[in-house]
Amino acid sequence: MPSTTRVVTAGSFIAQVMWVNIILAVFNLLPAFPMDGGRVLRAALAMRMPFARATEIAARFGKVFAVLFALLGLLVVNNPFLVIIAAFVWLSAAAESAMVQMKESVANVTVADVMITGVRTLTATQPVAAAVEAVREGFQHDFPVVDDHSTSGVLTREILLKALADGRADATVGDVMERSFSSTAPEESLERALERLRACRCQTLVVSRGNELVGLLTAEKISDFMMIASAERTGHARA
Repeated sequence: MPSTTRVVTAGSFIAQVMWVNIILAVFNLLPAFPMDGGRVLRAALAMRMPFARATEIAARFGKVFAVLFALLGLLVVNNPFLVIIAAFVWLSAAAESAMVQMKESVANVTVADVMITGVRTLTATQPVAAAVEAVREGFQHDFPVVDDHSTSGVLTREILLKALADGRADATVGDVMERSFSSTAPEESLERALERLRACRCQTLVVSRGNELVGLLTAEKISDFMMIASAERTGHARA
């Protein structure tokens, strides 16, 4: 009798595992990102329209399924796990769409197309108070420190605020500046420059041609560029 019970229990467990695998397989085939079915849908749509547009439509399908999962979990089966799945599907669809849109925005764009020119610089011997006045007078937040026609450091807004909070307004820029900084070239692709920004976890890249400072590339400027590009795409789609 005990052996029979063990056989029945083992059979039930195997059946449950099979049903779980079947459910997961069906779930993965749904035409919604980030499941494989959503990627198949995008591939089919991309045969008739631009890849970014196909991704956007597939992502919308994913969000629709996410809402359905959430309603099912909240109102029908009272299962919070479905709500968690819905949140995951929604966020994954939005992230995939945003990533593709970003890549399309920066395709064939160079640093020179986005960088800030006419950059105000500081010297290492100037007091920190001079940087405060420079911030008040213009839009620039980060300042290359140039001595003998060569960039020796960067005074960022964060470093400036820390120096002021520490009561070092009379210190020189050279005493507080960041001497280890990341740079890029005007000819470099914007996509590669974005990778540099992520790697250094900074907000600003010095743009140089050889030893000559030619501009600054900031995360804020890139964000503005992408928002404008997105608005232009929307306008062209509606036209």
